[in-house]
Amino acid sequence: MTLILIGIVALIVAGIALFVNLSPQFGGKVTKTLVAKYAKSNHWDGEKFINLQTTTMDIGFMTMPGLLKQQFKKDPSRRPTKNIDVLEVNEVANATKPRLTWFGHSAFLLEIGEKNILIDPMFGQVPAPHPNLGQKRYSTELPIAVQDLPIIDAIILSHDHYDHLDYGSIMALKSKVKHYYVPLGCGRHFERWGIDSSLITEMDWWQETQFENIQLAFTPSRHFSGRGITDRAKTLWGSWVIKTDSSSIFFSGDGGYGEHFKEIGDKYGPFDFAMMECGQYNKLWEQIHCMPEQTAQAAVDVRAKVAMPIHWGAFTLALHPWTEPIERVTKKADELNLQLCTPKIGEPVIVGELYPASNWWKEY
Repeated sequence: MTLILIGIVALIVAGIALFVNLSPQFGGKVTKTLVAKYAKSNHWDGEKFINLQTTTMDIGFMTMPGLLKQQFKKDPSRRPTKNIDVLEVNEVANATKPRLTWFGHSAFLLEIGEKNILIDPMFGQVPAPHPNLGQKRYSTELPIAVQDLPIIDAIILSHDHYDHLDYGSIMALKSKVKHYYVPLGCGRHFERWGIDSSLITEMDWWQETQFENIQLAFTPSRHFSGRGITDRAKTLWGSWVIKTDSSSIFFSGDGGYGEHFKEIGDKYGPFDFAMMECGQYNKLWEQIHCMPEQTAQAAVDVRAKVAMPIHWGAFTLALHPWTEPIERVTKKADELNLQLCTPKIGEPVIVGELYPASNWWKEY
């Protein structure tokens, strides 16, 4: 019996090892050549990328059992009572003003400067390397099916976690995308997935580039990265500034509250519109995900005229009720006199013109 148990364990370990090493989901491997490239960054400590300020997750041997117990405890408040209905987008055309379509969580189609840009296009049903390793999306449909999307001039990525960088989505989009703007280190994932390196621009914090008539700047966030067991913090993470002559937009990516928000606001603000992470938080990992009240303050720090809470409305990745993020941030925004935009999934947002603000989540 002991030998049988050892054999079963060995088979399980071998199966996991084969899956991690052979599945394309996990992306590209770190090589010595790549490490030499990353070492040129001020944000690489010799082994991994680091945040601007000390950042930890308060999860240890003593807290793990309780956390796992809560994770597997059935709590109906963590998901909507029914599938969320999304508004169907029948036509994508170049708008006279920047127009955003939210796909839930942190995924957007941005029409700006006669360009179509996808931001963190996670269109899959489960944010995990395998469908059995996570919970499904709250909605069964997307505002626009991937096959119905127009030619995409660029994809902009904040970091390589599965709820932001989805292998299936990237593969489905490959024939439509002209260029990829990604954090330093993330290029190796796209290259493994068959995308030519000439189409990929990797960027470090505070680097800027000109995408025809659009200025892009990759700015810090307080987070981490990784898709496998051994590649934690081996790619950079961050936020994005997107500017034209007539508009200024900020996308926060993921991350905890910190001084970088004010630095970004001082350097690039004010912003006409800011998409600010709000959801999937916990006091145990407050340093890598803003609490809702901090989200509102961060929007003020970056000098946003209007802010939209994101990183909620699609997946359950934490223990809080699924509507708690939007309810708490709304209350704090009122205290700070901050204008919030809360569109339904698929409802158009037109920067400088149309900012939907219904309490649609109360229907679920």
